[in-house]
Amino acid sequence: PKKPLRNQTPTSPNPHATTMTSFLSATAAVRSRNGEKCLPIHNSEGGATISVSFDGQNLAIGTGKYPTASYHDDVGIDHGITQAPWERRFSPYEFNGGTTLAISGKDYAVVAADTRLSSGYEILSRNISKLHPLTEKCVLGSAGCKTDVDQLRSVLDIKMKVYAHNHRKPMATPSVAQMLGNTLYYKRFFPYYAFNVLAGVDSEGKGAVYSYDAIGSFERTPFSASGSGQSFLIPLMDNVISHKNRLDEKRDLEAEEVVEIVKDAFITAGERDIYTGDAVEIMIIRSDGIQKELFQLKAD
Repeated sequence: PKKPLRNQTPTSPNPHATTMTSFLSATAAVRSRNGEKCLPIHNSEGGATISVSFDGQNLAIGTGKYPTASYHDDVGIDHGITQAPWERRFSPYEFNGGTTLAISGKDYAVVAADTRLSSGYEILSRNISKLHPLTEKCVLGSAGCKTDVDQLRSVLDIKMKVYAHNHRKPMATPSVAQMLGNTLYYKRFFPYYAFNVLAGVDSEGKGAVYSYDAIGSFERTPFSASGSGQSFLIPLMDNVISHKNRLDEKRDLEAEEVVEIVKDAFITAGERDIYTGDAVEIMIIRSDGIQKELFQLKAD
């Protein structure tokens, strides 16, 4: 046999020390979790447990009669071994709900939006405005991700101020519509998660409503709706505003009549959409300014 080198003494393991260390570590590991006989397993399906056993030296983890994995430290279980991995996700977007509606008339435009701010099944606020006046004749309505909506508003406000300083006059409503389309298109590779409608009166005093997609494509329409309650409002507006598939004579509606239609539409949407509710904020835009009204909806 090979002799040890000079000044080197053979060593032997201490079974008592090893057993004591493993026992303390294993006992702490079991007791620090879900009792003496099971460990909590966290996954996307909800809480669960996995059986453990201790043979005096090692803490074995497994679901069958013969566990295949052993735990040797007090850091945490190996979720790869237990087949219950943690799920970690990140999304830059969040849908905070809300519904907007805009209707144009012969010399006015009406734009409305509910005031509920939601996240999943939680109501974060019951008094958040989704309408943002850009000029005295133009209002932006936005639903979707609150942070993206706020950022979009900030960018538009800056551009409006620059235009006003350079030209010594506010931007006309058709020009605002084009600017909004350009702003959304510049962010087409990482779009604003905002569903926009633009309402106002043009230079001739006629009502104007513009409908947008996420990356800036837009068109001038008699009405537009966006947000979580869009699918409930558009069929109603097709019938009442656009007069589609009706045999009676179409007439020009006064602003007061349109406001009542808007109230009924949001009551209808609130019955079917959990993200629409609390109150509806209504703005009537004319050449001489903006008139505001708040109509209460149900709070559940």
